[in-house]
Amino acid sequence: MRHTIRNRTCRNTDCRLCGQKDAGNIIRHGFIVTKRGRTRRYRCTACGTTRSSSGGTPYFRLQHSRNAFDHVAAMCVEGVSKSSIARIMKISWNTVARWEERAAAAAREFNKCMTLSYELTELQLDEIRSFSGGKTHPMWIFTSIVVWSRLWAATTVGRRTYKNTYQLLADILKSGVILRAPFITTDGFEYYGRAIRELLPGACIHGQVIKQWRKNRVASITRSLRSGMPNQLDAALMNSEDSEIINTSFVERLNLTIRRGCAYLQRKTPCHSRRPERLADQLELLRCYYNFVRPHRALKFGGITRTPAMQAGITSRPWTFRMIFMAAHLAGSVLIWVCVSHRTIRQSSLARAA
Repeated sequence: MRHTIRNRTCRNTDCRLCGQKDAGNIIRHGFIVTKRGRTRRYRCTACGTTRSSSGGTPYFRLQHSRNAFDHVAAMCVEGVSKSSIARIMKISWNTVARWEERAAAAAREFNKCMTLSYELTELQLDEIRSFSGGKTHPMWIFTSIVVWSRLWAATTVGRRTYKNTYQLLADILKSGVILRAPFITTDGFEYYGRAIRELLPGACIHGQVIKQWRKNRVASITRSLRSGMPNQLDAALMNSEDSEIINTSFVERLNLTIRRGCAYLQRKTPCHSRRPERLADQLELLRCYYNFVRPHRALKFGGITRTPAMQAGITSRPWTFRMIFMAAHLAGSVLIWVCVSHRTIRQSSLARAA
């Protein structure tokens, strides 16, 4: 009697049962003997395709242990450079770069599947200035944070243009849920107002903070309402659990976390990004770590420190890199989980709004 395996799907796009969970078509198919020992193989009875237990994950055909891969990923999001990681782990620089690329690809897919259906009430947007290849080629990282949950909503890497500004806001609106007019705070960058008016015409409150600098110090701060009515602003500040005035404090604190966690963005260091793709990969891995793995000290309630994803209602527990990298086997479960989370957060948000 053949023993079918649950929670695994066929990845062959030509198979009639491709991607279908619990279809009864996945069975055990022996082992592969590698330097690390035996690895389980599986076979699809519908199309005959075989694959190992690590197929479709960053661990596929890995010549080192999974713990070593996880340690490298953890150091990449704690501000350690690739050269330092190679010396600590006693592996080559090229191996570290290749592993970071694998981990970032898995984190990007995980962020795309899981960072959904969060409530957009108070949002702050900002940019981080960096460079790629040399200081004559400036590069900007557009960042965003949902204030009440501290969720890093989306990020865009590129030039400081309207296209990238529009893309950042579009990504946030595509994955978030708007139950009432959101309160959005930005700096004085001109394209924010244009993108907000185009994507949210008359449906949001836009506050702006402009800082005047003198001798590397903030000389004055000007706060203004760019969109919405004054009574709407007063209501938004009254409903906010964190803000009493128009500010960008939370996104600026996120920018500091990003600079400390990404080796490419640290100040006064020779470690800078040679290619924008490398910087984008490290930021995706860092965003996954920040939202799902690392508990946020500002989200401590009743002795339990939550992650931003837990506070936003996306998940109920902190994740680990091992869980995230192996989540490719549970694509069906992830989608079901997201739907349940969407209903839960929508009901709780409606109850709070009422």
